[in-house]
Amino acid sequence: MTGNQPGLLDDRLLSRAKPEPATDDRRPSSVVRRPSEPQSRFLRACRGLPVDCTPVWLMRQAGRYMAEYQAVRARYSLLEIINTPELAAEITLQPINAFDLDAAIIFADILPPLIGMGLKLEFAQGEGPVIHNRIERPYDVDVLAAPPAQEATPATLKAIELAAAELKPRGIPLIGFAGAPFTLASYAVEGGGSTTYRRVKAFMLSEPAAWKRLMSKLVTVQADYLIQQARAGAAALQLFDSWVGLALGQEEYRRYVQPYNKALFQLVAQAGVPVIHFSTGTAAYIRDVAACGDIVGVDWRMPLEWYWEQIGADRPIQGNLDPAALLAPWRELKHQVDGVLVGANGRPGHIFNLGHGVFKETPVDNVRRLVDYVHEKSVIVTTQ
Repeated sequence: MTGNQPGLLDDRLLSRAKPEPATDDRRPSSVVRRPSEPQSRFLRACRGLPVDCTPVWLMRQAGRYMAEYQAVRARYSLLEIINTPELAAEITLQPINAFDLDAAIIFADILPPLIGMGLKLEFAQGEGPVIHNRIERPYDVDVLAAPPAQEATPATLKAIELAAAELKPRGIPLIGFAGAPFTLASYAVEGGGSTTYRRVKAFMLSEPAAWKRLMSKLVTVQADYLIQQARAGAAALQLFDSWVGLALGQEEYRRYVQPYNKALFQLVAQAGVPVIHFSTGTAAYIRDVAACGDIVGVDWRMPLEWYWEQIGADRPIQGNLDPAALLAPWRELKHQVDGVLVGANGRPGHIFNLGHGVFKETPVDNVRRLVDYVHEKSVIVTTQ
């Protein structure tokens, strides 16, 4: 398989509507800002600019640990919420109303774009996502569709419009997101979650031509999906490659994944907003991951200063508290947070987050204390 050459992707994507740049949100700060710079401390950190204190948001900040979310989930299934823009926007705003977070992330899931491609997705009770017609042979790849996002995921785009309209007067940017090609391919081939990834790896290694077609289709679909999210009002985007580091070594990543991630980031650049590339278990080849895109989202398995040594001190990084720390008593949680902040050392370009999503058992008060403490501990007084 070759790298991201011009013929790698479906050319139709390049002719789709080019989004208008997202408007920078406004939030008061002691840091002097030039007129062309964003005012949001989250967006400033995405660009490596000085901030008054470290911005913080949390993956899965809207979710099962919150009573407000549980109340909605008791009445609707996950797909019903995702497909009802008003409900998805409501859940997006729940943690913003509860905590002093610096960014919201749209409530959605990485898998619904697969439905538009022709896969039958169900979130089975107690089992998680199940794909009933998983990819088993090259023909299954060939019959997959690559519809535009406005046709395949209109509810999420509308939810972004609704949530962004609520957030803009408050100066809080909204993050859109999508799954990376390998992670989506894994679900499509495995038929659901996996601990061994044997089906997807066997397909990848034994059917290289079909793998190339599958990954190219996923790049086309996901690039358009992310671009349209920015057009709908997302001020930043995040690509979740949650499975790649758990499944692949460096050589496999370079050969079977990196060319497509690079191609995806090149296409999404036209959205004109920052893009975070989050992955787990990829410390062994984090330089290869960082070569794909802008801001690097990292897990908790290595210290922040080590990651900066690997990818360059000028690169913005998001992370990297172990989400299990939120289950601990405050004295231990505070110690863990201090470790992350000491590793960042107040440098521009740090976005405080977890190394993965919030657990459903997380005490709400721990989230509140974490957010407030990050702001208080990291205050930077700057005069220019």
